[in-house]
Amino acid sequence: MMMTSEWAEILDEVDVLSKMIRSSKEIATLQHAYNSVYSDVELVEEIASFQRMKEQYEDVQRFGKYHPDYQTIMKSIRLQKRKLDLNDKIAALKVAENDYQDLLDEISLLIGKTVSEAVKVPVSNPFLNSSSSCGSGCGTGGSCSCSA
Repeated sequence: MMMTSEWAEILDEVDVLSKMIRSSKEIATLQHAYNSVYSDVELVEEIASFQRMKEQYEDVQRFGKYHPDYQTIMKSIRLQKRKLDLNDKIAALKVAENDYQDLLDEISLLIGKTVSEAVKVPVSNPFLNSSSSCGSGCGTGGSCSCSA
């Protein structure tokens, strides 16, 4: 591949886009939420404990209900996960991660549609994917060939 002035312009635009993403509100919120979670020593220990329990859970999954510690580990991992999910700092981190992913998905869609309307761009949020033939719902039970 030869470097042309067109490629150099594209690379310059990529640098601009990268700087815009790094200076976005979403990345600042994500970094703040991440620092908030991982600067809390007790919370980090709870996360590490959950990771260890997850390894035991994966071991139990190999044998299923026939594993001798099946009930104990299944109950314990659910309790730990619920405790972590109810933590405000972790909830804020998950929301920030989702917002950041939505930003990246929107950018991917814009770039994809700039190339061609036929480009399929995988996105994590189904509400961002407007490539459906019926848009927001046809109400005809799929007669417009949508996946209703």
